[in-house]
Amino acid sequence: MDKNTFTGLFLIMAIIAGSIYFLKPNEAELKKERLVQHQDSVKKGLLNKTNTPVAAKFDTAKAVVKTVADSATLKSPFGAASVGSEKLITIENQELLVKLNTKGGKVASVELKNYKTFDKKPLVLFSGDKDHFGLNFNVGAKNINTDEYYFTPSGTDLKVAEKDSASITLRLSYSPTQYIDYVYSLKGTGFKLGLTIKPTGLDGVMANSSNLNLNWAASLHKQEKDMKQERQYTTVYYYNTDGDVDYLSETKDDQKEVSDKKMTWVAFKQHFFSDALVAKNGISKSNFAAVTDVADTTDVRQMKADLTLVRLADGSVPLEFYFGPNRYSTLKAQGSDLQKLVNLGWGPLKYINQFAVLPLFNFLNQFNWNYGLIILILTIALKLVLSPLTYKSYLSMAKMRVLKPEMDEIKAKVGEDNPTLLQQEYLKLYKKAGVNPLGGCLPLVIQMPIVIAFFKFFPSLFELRGQSFLWMHDLSTYDSVIKFAPIMGVDHISLMCLLMTISTLIYTYFNNQISGATGQMKYIGYITPLIFLITLNSYPSGLNYYYFLANMLTFLQQYLIKFMVDDKKIHAQIQENKKKPEEKKKKSGFQARMEEMMKNQQQAKK
Repeated sequence: MDKNTFTGLFLIMAIIAGSIYFLKPNEAELKKERLVQHQDSVKKGLLNKTNTPVAAKFDTAKAVVKTVADSATLKSPFGAASVGSEKLITIENQELLVKLNTKGGKVASVELKNYKTFDKKPLVLFSGDKDHFGLNFNVGAKNINTDEYYFTPSGTDLKVAEKDSASITLRLSYSPTQYIDYVYSLKGTGFKLGLTIKPTGLDGVMANSSNLNLNWAASLHKQEKDMKQERQYTTVYYYNTDGDVDYLSETKDDQKEVSDKKMTWVAFKQHFFSDALVAKNGISKSNFAAVTDVADTTDVRQMKADLTLVRLADGSVPLEFYFGPNRYSTLKAQGSDLQKLVNLGWGPLKYINQFAVLPLFNFLNQFNWNYGLIILILTIALKLVLSPLTYKSYLSMAKMRVLKPEMDEIKAKVGEDNPTLLQQEYLKLYKKAGVNPLGGCLPLVIQMPIVIAFFKFFPSLFELRGQSFLWMHDLSTYDSVIKFAPIMGVDHISLMCLLMTISTLIYTYFNNQISGATGQMKYIGYITPLIFLITLNSYPSGLNYYYFLANMLTFLQQYLIKFMVDDKKIHAQIQENKKKPEEKKKKSGFQARMEEMMKNQQQAKK
């Protein structure tokens, strides 16, 4: 079996084949589809019941909405708080610009001041009437959700200096001595926003006062160039006290309830940014949901988390928001194992990326080189580490190439009508020559987890976002040098993906010359690069650049190894091996298993 066959088989298993592209409908169709999607989500209980499916952006005006109520409403529990004016209060530091809404006392919007969207607009994580944050409890026979009531702020806008910290309190009053405080705190630097929920004098009013039920929902805005790609990395993540992280489906609407384990944090994760809520005293029960409105061109996905928060002895609930980038080092510095929001792969792939690739990348990153150069050095380092395996693979294929004339003679003598006998004769030849027919493939199998690990590593690498190299303006997304009307869901050609595909085809050609592959084995390797051209066309140009470099460096390696491997010497060694007594020849595990299989087949025929 030739080298390229194994490469194709393993990479095909790792890559999600195909892609679906939705043609952009007209405005009337958009409105109709949004309404259908919204109504469907309401039926599923995954979205709030609003009158319009289109997210409304918050205005910067201080007085937005004013409500009035009749006397009966005013006399009901928290009745006075059902009337008020909706105001926005801004608190900010070096990294964050946060707007608090007096209606619900919630975080209305978050802007990351030092980042921009792909089209250079302010990067606002969420804002609009699809976003909710409120406590849910019963007072007598009435259900209360604080998201619908008006809080009174303790102050006005504030800007926190670099070495300072500040706080502001929003109060929901039941009576002058009974209330719920939301205490927001912010330091001069960092991506954290503290929130302490403090009910006072309400133990005899609120049912189930040992816990607090919190409803949190947000519709996350589009930040990146490719909406489809961004949706593939956007979902709800959650982390339990056992140190295990899990997440909802990234490809379809999903919902899950977790009650058997205590949660530490829950996050609404996008491709490169996250909104995480850390509960310092834990979350005893959780219900998560993630849905996608495919017709929505402004929001990526709608997230929802219903959480049962555990209260401290004084009745308060200390929480902490993280609004920031999915950069591994930044997340790790926050504590609470937030770095597990970065998906580095499963099984051994995760450990390869975490303990080998990422440390090497971080080491190179500290020199402040261009990321195109860093990827080049990273690829060279990987090729040097794997060079012994590459040499062994080349040597094994050279042995098979030298044996090919003898194999052709056996094939002509035995014929193709009896494949079992033909394989037996081949095995005898391998045994006499001391050649393992899988010797060229096994080193590739060992390398394959590393190749697939890079497939997970580059799309998750925040550092590549917005970084340019050569003609590639952003290494974290595709480089669309050619645009055209959609054909089977494809509307562009990535030049780096095209170069990678061409280099793979050339590599396959020269690899066939080395291995002496014939028949189907000779041509099957050409199918894999064409699949790559389709599946990797919309993947990050940084990933395709790495695969292109890997191919080119493999060419160089094989060119150098060619001077170290002499076919005449190999042939002479094989002839010497044939002269050795049979008992002195070491039988490989593959040969032993093949011989046993042949014997079983013969016995079955008899």
